[in-house]
Amino acid sequence: MSHPLLADGSRTTPWWWEAAEPAPRPADLPDRAQVAVVGGGYAGLSAALTLARLGHRPVVLDAERIGWGASSRNGGMVSGGLKLASGELERAHGTDRAAAIARDAAASFPFIEELIAREAIDCDYTRCGRFAAAWTPAHHRAQAAKVAFIERATGLPASMLPRERQHEALGSDHYHGGMLAAATGSLHPGKYARGLAGAAAKAGAALVDSTRVQGIAQEGGGFVLKTSRGALRTDAVLVTTNGYSRDASGGSAMPWLARRLIPVGSYTIATGELPAETIDRLFPGRRMISDTKRVLNYFRPSPDGKRVLWGGRASFGPTTPEKAAPVLHGFMTAVFPELAKTRITHAWTGNVAFTFDFLPHIGTQEGIHYAAGCQGSGVAMASWLGHRAALRIAGAENQPFALADLPFPTAPGYSGRPWFLPLVGGWYRLRDRVDRMAA
Repeated sequence: MSHPLLADGSRTTPWWWEAAEPAPRPADLPDRAQVAVVGGGYAGLSAALTLARLGHRPVVLDAERIGWGASSRNGGMVSGGLKLASGELERAHGTDRAAAIARDAAASFPFIEELIAREAIDCDYTRCGRFAAAWTPAHHRAQAAKVAFIERATGLPASMLPRERQHEALGSDHYHGGMLAAATGSLHPGKYARGLAGAAAKAGAALVDSTRVQGIAQEGGGFVLKTSRGALRTDAVLVTTNGYSRDASGGSAMPWLARRLIPVGSYTIATGELPAETIDRLFPGRRMISDTKRVLNYFRPSPDGKRVLWGGRASFGPTTPEKAAPVLHGFMTAVFPELAKTRITHAWTGNVAFTFDFLPHIGTQEGIHYAAGCQGSGVAMASWLGHRAALRIAGAENQPFALADLPFPTAPGYSGRPWFLPLVGGWYRLRDRVDRMAA
């Protein structure tokens, strides 16, 4: 890196990896598995843990290292629920089904808290709350209309903060108040991925890295996986590749799933160390922060309280962390002008996955199970989807799951390569600017 905003020795690997870089897990590829899980992130590891606890012996396969993808690259913000507005959900699915979907999605938050406690995963978890900063007064009014729905869905309080009291939650005048939500925590995603992998392995799951699944075919009453290291026969398959469902060459373990997922690059920077009083001034209460822009920002203090971690959509087309870093620095200093001279020590990227209906999904296609589509909020949701998919595979569900077997739309001609993202992203940025000017 050579930009003046980048510190000497700055890195393009996640800051999280300083404490918990995904470890290589060299292992022989077995000839047969009871359940093969494709994708070694939160969803796959959570599924493997549940399956192993239920007496199965799953094998988790990842093309890179276990936990290498979004699971060790995200912002470490833990929240339940959906990004789809309650009104849109009701129009699409009816009042009763919408309520069930919201309820079952919100259950992801208590699930991850229980999982972390039960497995004694050391990942700096704390229930800190979240402040969703309103980009415009109209956004603030829209948030106020959702408070009751959020409280019903999560069972935890949410409240509005007017602009004149904004400094109670955020040390900036950049926004127009916002919403405080209690059902939110923070963790160290690298440590969580490492701890979840360790728990799954201890329970009996086999974790195999550096093994790319190139295709899945039915064979007899089971399946055969074609991989970069040979064939694996299995009784059942769960695909949890999410934002990495197509590789750079266009290949996919499950093309049907890839055509229903929109991979989006998310970019993050970490500042150099700052005084504790600066962090406390910028982040009263050390809450997680996001804003209501269509092209949103999300930011937080690091778990050790020494840095600002800032994430967002620096680009909707392919770019490098080096090029994205100054863009994110500009977003950050628009909110926190006092950080204008603060340099960046780490800049990195990772893929999240959106769906065309903005809902997460689990289900089965031609006998292959899948869990995917967390809309960029996958710490709790991916863990929850993996667990629920595992219950289905094991025949251990004791109640229906509202996010299962929903219609899973795609777009005509879409192959899994989102060529349209720069156009859509540019339109969203324009609308954000227009909204702000009108405000």
